[in-house]
Amino acid sequence: MNRRNLLKSGLAIAGGSLLASNAAAGTVISEAVAPIPGPGKRKLGGKLEVSSIGLGVQNMSRTYQTTIPSRPQMIDIIRKAYDNGITLFDTAEAYGPFECEKILGEAVASFRNKIVIETKFGWDIDPETGRMRGGLNSKPEHIKTAIEGMLKRLRTDHIDLVYQHRVDPNVPIEDVAGTLKDLIQQGKILHYGLSEPGPETVRRAHAVHPVTAIQNEYSLLWRGPEQTIIPLCQELGIGFVCWSPLGVGFLTGAIDGNTGFAPGDIRGMETRFSRENIGKNMPLVELLKKWATQKNASPGQVSLAWLSAQKPWIVPIPGTTQMAHMLENVGASQIHFSNAELTQFNTELAAIKIEGERLPPFVLALSGVEAVAKK
Repeated sequence: MNRRNLLKSGLAIAGGSLLASNAAAGTVISEAVAPIPGPGKRKLGGKLEVSSIGLGVQNMSRTYQTTIPSRPQMIDIIRKAYDNGITLFDTAEAYGPFECEKILGEAVASFRNKIVIETKFGWDIDPETGRMRGGLNSKPEHIKTAIEGMLKRLRTDHIDLVYQHRVDPNVPIEDVAGTLKDLIQQGKILHYGLSEPGPETVRRAHAVHPVTAIQNEYSLLWRGPEQTIIPLCQELGIGFVCWSPLGVGFLTGAIDGNTGFAPGDIRGMETRFSRENIGKNMPLVELLKKWATQKNASPGQVSLAWLSAQKPWIVPIPGTTQMAHMLENVGASQIHFSNAELTQFNTELAAIKIEGERLPPFVLALSGVEAVAKK
């Protein structure tokens, strides 16, 4: 049972109406039913309420395969996600650049104040042209300019949660957090967070103004945050948002030893998917398929349910450009582990060793960075 076969077999989650067939009478009766229950609610930083599963829109301007999705279809997915209970939507100025913020802003305009929008700044992007100038830029004036652009593209007067996309090693985090604190006082942003930060930088930022959430890669394929960042969030009362919670498709069963990657697809540069390592990592997918059969779910749903079971303040934000996959991800909120099941799953998981790095070296070097000390 893999993700696609599950959907094809009719187990995909869908709201609306069902058709009941009366075989004896030879008639088809249309019966309106309640939608499948959507995700529950969780709080980031103890105060920002969001759906227990969010939606990432990173690939809605360009997929991993480098194709350009249909903009109307992307807008439909975002709106259908809201209809199915999703209230957390994740983007960044670097996605596009700018294009994903524009798509999201257009899609949510009619229900803007009923959702939480989170976006990110931190790359050195020309605010007029969107050209990536190379490197990072978290200088206070650049942050202020970036936020103004975000507000326009998102068609809003405030951003619910804004992250520093990567720690700028050349700018004291006290200056970054101080700038964001000022923007919070002005009402332009409501909360702030950090993405892939070094732990001491988190502590220093939190001392200036409370950090609401940390956003890091976290999944069954990459569990690095369990070592330091998740315990730190527990200690400081900070929420945790998981990007790439489905292992860029691997945990759905969509990638195997026969998978080829298009030029420009970052997964082709990740050694965990190399010909040498992917076969060694397939036992994780087999484990998920086994549990998917037991739970009458898909491997991706089991993956998301496992993340949600780790802490009540962890929220995965799977991204997709496929309506069926979005609906499937929403359905993961209905998959639960008993304590005994979770213990058994983790015991089986512990026997699997993942080989290879999660990102190319030049990208990985930007994670876990500590900001320069304040003079």
